[in-house]
Amino acid sequence: MFRKSHYIFIILFAAFMLSSQVLHAREVSLAENQILLTKTHGGDGSAWGNSDCLNCHVRRNIHANAPVIKDIVLNVGYASCTGCHGQNGTTIERQCVICHNEQLLPKNPIMQDIKNHNFSINADDALTDAACVSCHDRSDMDGEFEVQVDLTHYQAQNSLDLPYRNQADFCLRCHNQNHQQPGFEMTARFANDPLVSMARNYKFIDMHGNRKGTGQRTYAGLRTSDYQYGTVVDCTDCHAMHGTHNEKLLIDRTDTGAFLLPAALRELPVYIDIQHDNYAQHCVVCHESITDVEATGEDTGNGLSGVHRVAGSCIECHRHGMAVQTGL
Repeated sequence: MFRKSHYIFIILFAAFMLSSQVLHAREVSLAENQILLTKTHGGDGSAWGNSDCLNCHVRRNIHANAPVIKDIVLNVGYASCTGCHGQNGTTIERQCVICHNEQLLPKNPIMQDIKNHNFSINADDALTDAACVSCHDRSDMDGEFEVQVDLTHYQAQNSLDLPYRNQADFCLRCHNQNHQQPGFEMTARFANDPLVSMARNYKFIDMHGNRKGTGQRTYAGLRTSDYQYGTVVDCTDCHAMHGTHNEKLLIDRTDTGAFLLPAALRELPVYIDIQHDNYAQHCVVCHESITDVEATGEDTGNGLSGVHRVAGSCIECHRHGMAVQTGL
């Protein structure tokens, strides 16, 4: 009788633990903008500081409402937990690329090439977990990119704790001359180096930034899209953070940037190859001259036409911080 009661107790206890586990997982997963574990982990904080997820969570029972990653986590194992849910009060390093890679999540994000925002201008290296967390320390991983949620919060000038006005505002909190973030300091390599001059360029000079183009000049004209001459263009519309073969991290395919293009065009994708400072294939993605002048009817090499120079260097007239001609 005692042995039978003992077995019943074990079964009931196991059922209770599993049901509790699902409840706690659901609370974390469905909490608005919050999947990082906090000091309340376990309901009363009893699980905070635990470095072994196996103690409470059975892999086959978690992520029932997240089918995209359920099988990935089942195969990769508990090492993947820290990437989304944080360190749980421990010193375990967060792992991101264990799941975010070409094999498991090939489009989240697209990481097919070695040039990326790896915090080194002198080396082409694969993105590290630390690099991922530097920009995305508390993303809610819900598949919808939200500037205030999915990007690490860095202070603005004068240590002001301000929300981001747009995605470019996030980039400019590092890429500036006088209020760079501790640990991410940069020194200009040459006069008006965009790495440290972009805040000034973006606000006062570049037509893709706060300055507005008029659409009245000789080569005016935009491809049908949500881009207008009054649009403030985000940095990642043109620069790929996670992978490209082009120098200066310029996108090499439309589905890694150009977010305001029609989906049918953006997701083809249109491929972009930049050689010898010729940006025709890049610019033509959004620009399509109204006037038939010079080479505007000529294919740039990626199936699109509409820019006035198809061959040769573009930087004589177009580059960041150029206050004459049209700059950018």
